[in-house]
Amino acid sequence: MTACPCGSGRGLDDCCGPIIAGAPAPTAEALMRSRYSAFTLANASYLKATLAPEIRGDFDAGETEETAKNTIWDGLAVQAVAAGGANDETGTVEFTARFRFRGERRVHHELASFRREGGQWMYDGGEINPKGPPCQVTKVGRNQSCPCGSGKKFKKCCGA
Repeated sequence: MTACPCGSGRGLDDCCGPIIAGAPAPTAEALMRSRYSAFTLANASYLKATLAPEIRGDFDAGETEETAKNTIWDGLAVQAVAAGGANDETGTVEFTARFRFRGERRVHHELASFRREGGQWMYDGGEINPKGPPCQVTKVGRNQSCPCGSGKKFKKCCGA
């Protein structure tokens, strides 16, 4: 069983795989997780298909596929979900995706917006690095769990 890249703890065939293959996402969060998984699989056609029509024209499938293939994906963490349930028409998902691109560790933090159109959830934009409450700095010991949520020790993850 191949683990789902979205970090749900389920297998790809039981989680994001069916959605990427064409099954409707039941929630905005499920669509967001499937889009993350599609990035890890360099599936540009799915990423384009799940964009709202008004932003689809700006999508460059070749560039997206090339970038995705040259990226090492380190994990997804969902911070907050507002609406976006099975009975909602809109919703937001705040998430953080960790990855390495050209050897440099990076983090993509977004408050993503979704809407249901024709019974299908669509990504319709987002706010990159949304402002939240002020951060508090906490010293993390090398042998403590990494605060990024990866489950690894700090020294083997963000402290490397």
